[in-house]
Amino acid sequence: MVQQPDEDFDGDHKLSGSHAGGRMNVTRPEVRFQHRKNLHRYGRTAARMLLILLAVLCAPLRDSASDQVFERTYPLQGGGSFLLENVNGSVEVDGWDRDEVEVRAVKVARNGSPDLSQVQIEVENHPSQVLVHTRYPRGEGAEVAVEYHIYVPSKILLSNVETVNGSVLVHGIDGGGDLRSVNGNVEVLKSAGRFSAKTTNGNVRLELSGLGDGAPMNVETVNGSVVLGLPSGTRANLNVLNLNGEFSSELPVTPTLTSAGARTFRGKLGVGGGEISVRTINGTIRLIRQPSV
Repeated sequence: MVQQPDEDFDGDHKLSGSHAGGRMNVTRPEVRFQHRKNLHRYGRTAARMLLILLAVLCAPLRDSASDQVFERTYPLQGGGSFLLENVNGSVEVDGWDRDEVEVRAVKVARNGSPDLSQVQIEVENHPSQVLVHTRYPRGEGAEVAVEYHIYVPSKILLSNVETVNGSVLVHGIDGGGDLRSVNGNVEVLKSAGRFSAKTTNGNVRLELSGLGDGAPMNVETVNGSVVLGLPSGTRANLNVLNLNGEFSSELPVTPTLTSAGARTFRGKLGVGGGEISVRTINGTIRLIRQPSV
């Protein structure tokens, strides 16, 4: 019986053989077949390497087109004040032991680099104050978020730190301040001083090792819960408004006025002192015991 050549060939291959006892030995063109396999394999390998090379070359181009880093350092003595205004993006502020402010911001554009240039970061540096402004173009929809991470002297007044779409996180500050968001959480951790914190859609959490005397504190949200941590020896006049949620306290509170219908509660921490107003519409309010320093 004669062995037919593979269908991969063109049909013009030469067959060589000899009859021996009525049988034919056929020599197949293995060399040509192997050569074609090698060419096909090398072609696929080269294509894969080309795709990998293109991906490596294009990756940094995409990153540089959509992200931009702003990083500056400004002198500021402890006891000064700091202000920051943002629109889209979170703000994180950490206290440290240096007499300077480090501003690090990352601008991220959803539509690439053209929108990045439309949003500017302006810094005003004064002997006792540093102010950071995020400037968006008027009447134009620049889809850019700016994420801030700020280091400030630990003894400082955060006169105003705000954003609209993003959270505000403060850590390690001794001085107090005014913190605001609209769509995001507001948190103050491992800090001391009289802080006011407001948001609309988000939770508020303040863990304070001490208050001191000063202006009234307002801690508010609309859709979210409030946790206020204070040391055991705190002296304050407390005003609580909670429409749809519960109020609880780990600290002893002496009630002075309670209105069940309006969900309003007034009382004293200790012998009373500076005013603290805590409010939410949809959420719980908890006073917890915070260790003092």
